[in-house]
Amino acid sequence: MAQTEFQPLPLIMVAPNGARRTKADHEALPMTVAETVSTARACYEAGAKGLHAHVRDGAGNHVLDAEQYRSLQHDMKACAPEMLVQITTEAAGRHSPGVQQDLVRKLKPTSVSIALREMIPDADTQSVSGFYAWARTENIAIQHILYSDDDLARFFDLVVQGVIPGEDHQLLFVLGRYADNQESAPEDLDPFLKVLAERRGSCSLDWAICAFGHRETECLVSAVERGGKARIGFENGLWNRDGALARDNADRVQDLVSALMEKNLYPA
Repeated sequence: MAQTEFQPLPLIMVAPNGARRTKADHEALPMTVAETVSTARACYEAGAKGLHAHVRDGAGNHVLDAEQYRSLQHDMKACAPEMLVQITTEAAGRHSPGVQQDLVRKLKPTSVSIALREMIPDADTQSVSGFYAWARTENIAIQHILYSDDDLARFFDLVVQGVIPGEDHQLLFVLGRYADNQESAPEDLDPFLKVLAERRGSCSLDWAICAFGHRETECLVSAVERGGKARIGFENGLWNRDGALARDNADRVQDLVSALMEKNLYPA
């Protein structure tokens, strides 16, 4: 199997819209490709070196649309060429594993996030093992989205079984759930780190977190203190650490950068 050369996750990645929120939640939330690219550029200048990108259809619904992603990738190369662009296969209750795989095979992106429980929802691994092997030979960096410590334990089981090949992996730990009034806390990371310490073995792991609600910045700073990285933005939280509603996604990035600088955790 070909040697992988994944681009490392940036310290800060911005997730400016997600699959669920709309301008009814915040008028500065980007919905179109053009708005997302403009937002990404502002966030890059604020300190986020990666974009976790979702695209929407004309009605504002989250879609796995290869052509829209191609358009976004093209525009990002022109407007923020140094920014990592990560697409998503998030199912959002609408898209099957086959549709998710088809998007990745069409695009062959540099980076993609895939929720383990969405791509492999049951014990049948035969249909997906070939996909994961193909993605590795294509040098596609998959960030495995994990919603619980049980998800993380299952991830390691699948690595041991060879369903997910290799020993170098990118992970995202989700602190909480996509639910109304969800509020994450720094201690929500503890179960993930316990499994990580017990199971990682010889794996080289590049991990980050996302968190929900008013303590998003606090959770992200705690994760960086413990060796992780951060995904921030309106997909998960709308509020700065002082409790005020953020002006836009770049304001959220600036809030995190300031908090990290106070603890000497942000590179000079």
